[in-house]
Amino acid sequence: MVVFPNCKINLGLHVVEKRQDGFHNIETVFYPVKWCDALEVIENTSSTEQFKFSQSGLSIDVVPEQNILYKTWKLVSEVAKFPNIQVHLHKNIPMGAGLGGGSANAAFFINLLDSKFNLQLPDSKKFFIASQLGSDCSFFINNKPVFASGKGDEFQTISCDLSSYYILVVMPPVHSNTREAYDGLTPVKPQKDLKDLVERLPVKDWKGLIKNDFELSIFKKYPSVKTLKESLYENGAVYASMSGSGSAVYGIFENNPEIRVPDDYRYFLQMPDKKIL
Repeated sequence: MVVFPNCKINLGLHVVEKRQDGFHNIETVFYPVKWCDALEVIENTSSTEQFKFSQSGLSIDVVPEQNILYKTWKLVSEVAKFPNIQVHLHKNIPMGAGLGGGSANAAFFINLLDSKFNLQLPDSKKFFIASQLGSDCSFFINNKPVFASGKGDEFQTISCDLSSYYILVVMPPVHSNTREAYDGLTPVKPQKDLKDLVERLPVKDWKGLIKNDFELSIFKKYPSVKTLKESLYENGAVYASMSGSGSAVYGIFENNPEIRVPDDYRYFLQMPDKKIL
């Protein structure tokens, strides 16, 4: 069985407060975009290995025990029985981008195992497993636009449809991380309700009102990311923003963007009316 885990973008992101457990409460809107990896699972009948893994595409430089798919397999195997498996991941979504590619792989893997082996896991169990793997991982279980709060794992449904727009996601040759994004950032409760802004305002009115707080720290450390956002606006984006903790930046366009992306940048263009799973 093969599935195609997709990434997400953040429509706005506010760091609201620091929690007693050391994490931060945030507010954001997760929106799925069809920049995909490919994940295949078959029964492993050729060896006694319970979890056999192979990988192609972009390199994942971690030891097997730190691979999020291995961690997912361990958690699912603790609550359900299924045969030895062989897993292959073709990695296409860039890492260190703020696109949630790893979280998507884990969530799609949970759903794939449940479907392929008829595990009949309730949604509550899927969400619980996903929540142990990453704050945004649970989002990809249902993979529909949501307003997220708490650590990014408390969801409310939201009315948001960008299917009539072109969405260009660009990843510069810069790898930021969440720790860098929080560096020097002071949590502030937003004056305006993000969910209300996204639902009520047309996309062309988002500029200047819907912001990603992480841009403040990432733009200082990596000016090229700021320049990338500015270039998207210069080339006709009605709204542009960094996604998550970066360093990927996306632009929302009413017309097909005619932008030359540098050779050392990775990018994906979602065309209008592309269906969201």
